[in-house]
Amino acid sequence: MFSLENKTAIVTGAGSGIGRAVALTFAAAKATVYAADLNTENTEKTVHEIKAGGGKAFPMICDVSNQEEVITAFQAVGEIDILVNSAGISHIGKADTTSSADFERVFRVNVQGVYNCLYAAVPMMKARGGGVILNMASIAAVIGLPDRFAYSMSKGAVYAMTMSVAKDYIHDNIRCNSISPARVHTPFVDGFLAKNYPGQEQEMFEKLSKTQPIGRMATPDEISKLILYLCSDEASFITGNDYPIDGGFIKLNN
Repeated sequence: MFSLENKTAIVTGAGSGIGRAVALTFAAAKATVYAADLNTENTEKTVHEIKAGGGKAFPMICDVSNQEEVITAFQAVGEIDILVNSAGISHIGKADTTSSADFERVFRVNVQGVYNCLYAAVPMMKARGGGVILNMASIAAVIGLPDRFAYSMSKGAVYAMTMSVAKDYIHDNIRCNSISPARVHTPFVDGFLAKNYPGQEQEMFEKLSKTQPIGRMATPDEISKLILYLCSDEASFITGNDYPIDGGFIKLNN
C-alpha cells in the first residue's frame, strides 16, 4: 500500500524539516523525487541520503518566490505527478509590530511561492491527465496564535488556495488537499529557541511542547506519513480537504 512507484514528485522546502522528511518518505515509497530548496548544501544532503538508501532523487535549486525560476525548474522535470508545497518561513510579531518589509517577505515565500508552484505545475498535470497537490497550511490558518500575525495570514491564504484549486481542477483529475500541523520539532524550532531564549532552550521547548494536549511536538516523519497517504492512490477519493495533525490542539485546547 501507499506505493508511489512510477510517480514523479516535486517537494519544495526539501532541504530540511518537514520537506526533507517528505522527500525521504516519498523516495522510500519508490517515487522519483525532485528535492526543491534554495539552500544548495541542504538539498544535496537530502538527495545524497535518498540515493544512499537506494532511492531516486535529484536536486532542484530554486527560489519559490521567483516565478521564472519555478517555471524553468518545473519544465525541466518534464512530467509531474505530485507536488508538495512545503517551503515556508515563519515570523514573530503582531499587526502593529510587523514591518511592511517582513510582511511582504512572508507573503512572497509562503503565499506567492505556493502560487508560483501551482502556476507552473497545474498545466503540466492537466497535460498529463491528472495529479496530486498537497499544500502545507497550519493550525494558524483557523485559530488565533499569539504573535503570529503575518504567518497566520499566509497560512490562511494557503488554506483558501487549496480549496480553490481543488474546486477548479476536479474535472481535470487533479486532487488538492492541505494539512495543518501544530508545532513540529524541526531545526527551525531549535534555532528559534537558541536565538530568542539563550540558556532557557530546554525550559521553553517543554513549554511549547505542552501547548499540544498530547504533550509533545510532532516529528517531521509523522507529518510525512500523512502526506504520503494523501498523495497516494489509496486517497483517490479525497480532495478539497484540510487535515489537522495537531496532537489535539484545535479541538481539545479549550
